[in-house]
Amino acid sequence: MSGLTGLTWRLLKGGGRRGLLGSSLMVAAVAVSTALLLFAVAVNFAFAGRADRGAWRNPVQATGTARAIEAFRTEFIGDRALTVVDVAVLEPGVAPPKGLPRLPGPGEVLMSPALAELAKGSSLGARFPGEPAGTIGDEALVYPGELVAVVGHAPGDTAVKAKWKGDYRLGTSATKVADLTGAHSNDADAYRILALIASVLMVVPLLVFGGAAARLTVARRDQRLASLRLVGATPGQVVAMTVAEAVITAFGGAVLGLVLYAVAIPPLSHVRMAGGEWFASDMWPGVLPIAAVLLAVPLLVGLSAVVGLRRVVVSPLGVARRETPPAMRFVRLIALLAVLAAVPVMGVAKSIALVVAILTLAFLALNLVGPWVVGLIGRLTARTAKRPARLLAGRRLVDDPKSAWRTVSGVALTGFVAGFIGLLTPPADLDVGADRATAWLLQDIRTGTIVVLVVSFLVAIVSAGITAASSVLDRRQNYALLRLAGTPLEVLDKARRLETLIPLTVMGGGSIATGVLCGTPFIAFGVNTTGVLILASCVVAGFAGVVGAGAMSKPLLRSVTADPAPRPD
Repeated sequence: MSGLTGLTWRLLKGGGRRGLLGSSLMVAAVAVSTALLLFAVAVNFAFAGRADRGAWRNPVQATGTARAIEAFRTEFIGDRALTVVDVAVLEPGVAPPKGLPRLPGPGEVLMSPALAELAKGSSLGARFPGEPAGTIGDEALVYPGELVAVVGHAPGDTAVKAKWKGDYRLGTSATKVADLTGAHSNDADAYRILALIASVLMVVPLLVFGGAAARLTVARRDQRLASLRLVGATPGQVVAMTVAEAVITAFGGAVLGLVLYAVAIPPLSHVRMAGGEWFASDMWPGVLPIAAVLLAVPLLVGLSAVVGLRRVVVSPLGVARRETPPAMRFVRLIALLAVLAAVPVMGVAKSIALVVAILTLAFLALNLVGPWVVGLIGRLTARTAKRPARLLAGRRLVDDPKSAWRTVSGVALTGFVAGFIGLLTPPADLDVGADRATAWLLQDIRTGTIVVLVVSFLVAIVSAGITAASSVLDRRQNYALLRLAGTPLEVLDKARRLETLIPLTVMGGGSIATGVLCGTPFIAFGVNTTGVLILASCVVAGFAGVVGAGAMSKPLLRSVTADPAPRPD
């Protein structure tokens, strides 16, 4: 072990009980971020897997010699879809798609296991009087328990000559094909696009949270590194130690996050989308994506830690003396306004990549402007304060707006998500007539909205709880000195609560309004009760979650002020 790495490891181990608690908070933050990031990545692979497995049913017109005729139709047995694929082989040797043992000949039928079980002893079996030719495997099924039948015909049979007159989503006319590889259906591609947008809405807050994890217990680390800098450590050595400490801790959190995600796969596979549940393998994105996440998360945390080292490297004496950093610049707000000016483009954009890019930039701009707004709120709060707790809260917001923003950023960014998708959610009572596939799609959009919001609020509440506890550890010496000067514990706790609630009220409302603005170009159903209720629920849940998470760190505040004697670290 090299000298710097060895020193870093000794500092990690020698931080004492509270130092260990700070590192544990960082591990927990990274673990939650990693687990939810893996879920956001896996969703895209899951829908891609479904699209690939169902492509064989969507026939593509042969451009050369036709070797088979294929058509499919979807019927309904109660609320369950039954997909029937009619096939007639024109030339021998046509390869069956994956999951089919062979193509059925005239009078033969292949059934999925669920359909074969359902057909036993029921009138459903009379609809497929042909000889059983085998069972359809999972590789040819979109979801577990899907009802699928592949019926063989002679080339002259009516089933492979008829034209489809119903909804294109529920069937196709008989099509001459070169093989049965098929192509992704329009619905499958639509779900993949929706999954990509949902991933952006989840991933950006997760990356922000993961980056903020590098700044947990930042004051303690900055003080320690500033001291090393003052006694002769070079800037390169300080940076190397910071990266090593952050990466070591973050990697442990990333591995723990992988374990958490693996445990969550069974319940996740029971979420119904597009007609059914999921194969467990759908929720496992594969070795390379998992390795990429496990590598990217520690690197992101390490990079974020380095970005926060500028004051330590340039002005270690200012850090050691706890000088208030210079105020942030107005250019942060200009960046947000520039992104919002591009929002109308999304309404006419034909490229999903452009829409995703604008949404991503809106997220990042909100995160950039957040600390600037918090600092402004702090100055107004301090100037208008009439009680000690409010004055302390205002001065704290001015002194360290970035730390205060980290506490509320999760809920603020979730407010953006809620504002964006809340009003886009189709009403539950929307009349779609007899277009059953459309009803499914709208129901899935509502389900997806709930999933995205649950994930986002989980991140927000965990983020608020972890950063609130970390803030207490960061400021334990300040709290101890204020307690030593006679400040009541209740005043300190009230100031800590106000430090969260004041910026949360302003930034939460502003983020929701920004999300609504970004979602306006996509509103297709008008403002509806469902969307308004979702937004209202988000506001209530966000405030309650942050307040509850912050209250959990009150015992920690009592602990760090129990012994008001200043500590040497």
